[in-house]
Amino acid sequence: MTAISKEKYTYAVGRRKESTAVIKLFPNWKWLFNIVKDGQSYDLKKYFWEKFLVDDALYPFNVLGYDVLKSFNAEIVVRWWWIRGQAEAIRLWFARALIEFNLDYKTTLKPYGLLKRDPRSKERKKPWLKWARRSPQWSKR
Repeated sequence: MTAISKEKYTYAVGRRKESTAVIKLFPNWKWLFNIVKDGQSYDLKKYFWEKFLVDDALYPFNVLGYDVLKSFNAEIVVRWWWIRGQAEAIRLWFARALIEFNLDYKTTLKPYGLLKRDPRSKERKKPWLKWARRSPQWSKR
């Protein structure tokens, strides 16, 4: 990966819930997406064991077409928790990075809602409650 890092790339961050994806997107490479987590490198399809997670992460490329997918390479560093949030963070970042390469993609991606960050997150725990909204069970005696 060190040889790839010397080339020109686009760098940005995508977030969803508590997950963060930091990605370097390289143009004019064969299709290769590596995910780095805890210092270990994984292939995108091996990291996301469910097919719907791979499809969710690559959704901006599916909207634009197969030719666009084949012309990019990415180094992805994921942090924090749930794998679904990581896939959605990667999806947001791919959409943002593709716009930096070609501004015409914005009109194609915007109607699908790929340029918005989903603001929903876990609600904090309140005092005297078991979880965020669950109150203790009432007992008469």
